[in-house]
Amino acid sequence: MLSLDALFCHVDDFCKAFEVQSHKKLLKHGGIKRIRAKSLYLSEIMTILIAFHQNHYRNFKHFYLNQVKQ
Repeated sequence: MLSLDALFCHVDDFCKAFEVQSHKKLLKHGGIKRIRAKSLYLSEIMTILIAFHQNHYRNFKHFYLNQVKQ
């Protein structure tokens, strides 16, 4: 199992490349583009989800309260 820092670095590198490619594929029309600010970046969300699946917790609420929020 990777350390959380190493996992985040791998996920962050992937997400940077993925977001660039996904923005190129978006449909364009004459309307306003709305890219809203998020409280967490995609790489942070993905790291939390991968860490959840690598641990022994049965539900996400207990994992979040015991591991992430601390």
